[in-house]
Amino acid sequence: MARKVKFVQGQYYHIYNRGANRLPIFRTRDNYLFLLRKVKKYAAHFEISVIAYCLMPNHYHFLLRQDGPHPISAFVQAVFNSYTKAFNKMFDRSGTLFEGPFRAIMVDRDAYLVHLCRYIHRNPLEAGLVDHPARWEFSNYREWVGERNGTLVDRALVREWFPSPGEYERFVMEYTPPAKIEAVVERFRLE
Repeated sequence: MARKVKFVQGQYYHIYNRGANRLPIFRTRDNYLFLLRKVKKYAAHFEISVIAYCLMPNHYHFLLRQDGPHPISAFVQAVFNSYTKAFNKMFDRSGTLFEGPFRAIMVDRDAYLVHLCRYIHRNPLEAGLVDHPARWEFSNYREWVGERNGTLVDRALVREWFPSPGEYERFVMEYTPPAKIEAVVERFRLE
């Protein structure tokens, strides 16, 4: 469970974690799909809205809104306890899959919320797994830009911020992370 975070109805939270020893938490496509089915099932049960998500080989990110009285921590526990049990059974292993309790940060500003969506969707791009976020199957970027009709997204919220899919695609693709800017500046300093 996340430490020192109070989960409040109507609030947004960035939820993330990674594999123990940075090892993969997804080994097959079926692992990703199994987890997404659990997210869909438990999101309805716990009244959680998925805003943005990205499942990476050794970690995950979710931006969630708690719509009902059930705390997001109960949702995360249900999803990942079920996933860990299935993963351990599938790969004949035991023990923890994650490096520790999931982490949670309350997202209390719209600017941060929108930037966080971009950060989440750019994860596979920054990791060098794809050359465009739409090519990563295990995020809801495609829902944001109208290329897939999945249900793990709040379309009304997306269209409130980005009236057209092209606006969001430009917002995501025209961004240069600060670390990349610093690397270029440092390279010029050394010349």
